[in-house]
Amino acid sequence: MGEIKKIAVTSTIQVGGSLFTPEQFAKIGVIAGPDGRIEMTPFKQLYVEVPAEQLEGIQAELELAGLEVYPAGFVTKSLIACNFCKGAEEAGLETARIINQSIAGIETPTPLKIGYAGCALGTSEPLLKDIGVVKMRNTFDIYVGGEPKGLKASMAKLFLTGLTEDRLVPVITSIIDYYKSNAKGKEKFSKFVDRVSLEKLKNITG
Repeated sequence: MGEIKKIAVTSTIQVGGSLFTPEQFAKIGVIAGPDGRIEMTPFKQLYVEVPAEQLEGIQAELELAGLEVYPAGFVTKSLIACNFCKGAEEAGLETARIINQSIAGIETPTPLKIGYAGCALGTSEPLLKDIGVVKMRNTFDIYVGGEPKGLKASMAKLFLTGLTEDRLVPVITSIIDYYKSNAKGKEKFSKFVDRVSLEKLKNITG
């Protein structure tokens, strides 16, 4: 038996949330095989183990079925978005897709979760993510350092407010790059934020 690779499979970011068609589930099941195991993760991705030598073809097959495929493990996860209950335009569906395309799958010291909410209701719980983006009418707020796990769970801190859409990707990628370059080993992002301070992070994001 050859090398096995774990991949992360998810639906596209869309109005209504994480929606799969029966055909997509069937396709994932066929690829996993009768003895395969499919894991539902806390970040709205399905982990599927596939033969490494078939990875490229399998990815193409899944994408043809309208699914998205990302690396598993210590990477930035695909964007955890809300259901866009206020509608695609008002809640910023296209903005969320742009962010996802820019950040998903980047290698990081620990898995990094980024959330997006199209309004202040925050149904995607962005303040419990490592980095959270909240649309506030025509501008965006960014929060950092949320920690959902353990007895010392904590909310993310307000990092920047009133950002225009064009500033989102540069700011978020600057934070990720700085974390990659300055984390101590497998330091959790929330602990990293506490150690380096919000002011230091603000300086590197301009």
